[in-house]
Amino acid sequence: MANLQPVKGSGKDQPGLRYPSSGKTIYHRPLNRTKAAELSGASFAYLFSEMVGYASKKIESIQDLEKRLNVQGHPIGLKLLDLLLYREPPRTQTRPLNIIALLHFIKINVWQHLFGRAADGLEKSSDPTKPDEYMIIDNEPLVNRYISVPKDMSQLNCAAYVAGMIEGVCDGSAFPARVTAHSVGKQEEGEMWPGRTVFLVKFVPEVMEREGYLGKG
Repeated sequence: MANLQPVKGSGKDQPGLRYPSSGKTIYHRPLNRTKAAELSGASFAYLFSEMVGYASKKIESIQDLEKRLNVQGHPIGLKLLDLLLYREPPRTQTRPLNIIALLHFIKINVWQHLFGRAADGLEKSSDPTKPDEYMIIDNEPLVNRYISVPKDMSQLNCAAYVAGMIEGVCDGSAFPARVTAHSVGKQEEGEMWPGRTVFLVKFVPEVMEREGYLGKG
């Protein structure tokens, strides 16, 4: 009995992450192995509802809650950009170089990875005084499907979480922008898309200045 050694990796002896007996963690898995993996809808609904509940504590307005959801989604967008580019073939493994390429990447690649389909639309603002505004349209955001919004918070759109992801992808691509989610569906009987949401992407002036310079070249 005197020759017995303490168990390696004991939680009491080594603080921090606990490693399985094989010595391998999730970080040892090839990134491409889980490329087509899907998350249970019930699991996502439960986790997201808990996130919304946590973010709704001690808020002063609906805007505060949407801002918190946006902040939670931002770092995911940054990491998602790197992951999706890593999975691209080497010859196409480059970050988007202009606004249109970036928005198409978000509309198709990002949406396909997150929701299993492309976004329903991509438009540029028709207002000539707002050339820096673009809109990504989703007729039925997944994040709103399992959320019951109280009547006194009818203006709340939990897709602000997805808006944060879009903002993270834009910032990670060196196209800083402010992204907000807006409900445009009409809550009327017979309405085909009552949860229709527009993600308004407003790029900073420096991005538009660079875009104009590249356009001239």
